[in-house]
Amino acid sequence: MRELSELVEVEDPAWPVLSEHLAAGPTPVRVLPVDPVAGRTCLHRLQVTARSFLGAMALECGGLVLDGGWLRVHGGGGPDLPGLGEVNDLSAAVVFGPPLRLVVGHDVLGGVFALNGPDSEDAEHPGRPGEMVYFAPDSLVWEPMDTTYSSWLLWMLAGNLDGFYEGLRWPGWREEVEGLDLDRGMAVHPFLWSAESAADLVATSRRAVPLSELTGANREYCATLGLPDPGPFGLL
Repeated sequence: MRELSELVEVEDPAWPVLSEHLAAGPTPVRVLPVDPVAGRTCLHRLQVTARSFLGAMALECGGLVLDGGWLRVHGGGGPDLPGLGEVNDLSAAVVFGPPLRLVVGHDVLGGVFALNGPDSEDAEHPGRPGEMVYFAPDSLVWEPMDTTYSSWLLWMLAGNLDGFYEGLRWPGWREEVEGLDLDRGMAVHPFLWSAESAADLVATSRRAVPLSELTGANREYCATLGLPDPGPFGLL
């Protein structure tokens, strides 16, 4: 493993560039404070440098809250949102190597964003090593996004979330979501993967539940419907 100093003390760190995009992009975003010790520990266990956007998020940022809480992107960790190290149990990575997928974000519907690890090419799941994938609650499968982590961040900040979530946002969603704690999401009934929900999302009912309950339910739905085991969704 590389020493922490090698990962932190780099030329052209990515955080100033990322900060510019955070400030200038049209997507509403809240930058959460990072716990300095947790951030440096996370960076060391990730074994990426602060020149990368992933490294910058771990070292300099506790996480991002986009669109009033619709999407939560994990960083180094802090009082408001668990960090990448906690979500992915990176303490185990020191012994067992990096995870097959690194969970980097959760949305309010229980959707999960993850970065494929270097060994994902040999696993039975979609996407290439280093590619972002999304577990969609309306299809219950991992969907390749054909983009890297840094491009994904910039794409979101550029105002593309409305298009990505087309058909999954109801009138008044923002007011409902903005009042939620960051460890909670919205359970939709009928379920988002059902024909009833796809036909008329406006007619669905919604209630706030722990986000871990949503991801756990999605795993159970996969088993019930005979779909592939989706693997870890992150510790919440």
